[in-house]
Amino acid sequence: MVSENVSNQVGEKLCNYELTIVVRPEADEENLETTVESVGRYITEKGGVVSEVERWGKRRLAYPIKQYREGHYVLTRFQMKPEYNEELETNLKISEDVIRHLLIKIG
Repeated sequence: MVSENVSNQVGEKLCNYELTIVVRPEADEENLETTVESVGRYITEKGGVVSEVERWGKRRLAYPIKQYREGHYVLTRFQMKPEYNEELETNLKISEDVIRHLLIKIG
């Protein structure tokens, strides 16, 4: 696990987060990779650090979401300043490929 709080180059505190996204099942490998890269790019552009990305593959959902019964799951662990959370979640909500997301602050 990553340390509790990491300071970036300017000395500002970064908090640890886990982000799980579910990408629509008909997204091909290229669209999935583009979505994952755009999330990582957003985090790094805001001064954050992506520490780990786990692709869990296509899995059956516990209940239908937006008429989908399956989705590609991706878990991202990262550090970022808390003030950018709302903007990140807004971007995920308007994304056509992301059908569900969950952002959790660790520690």
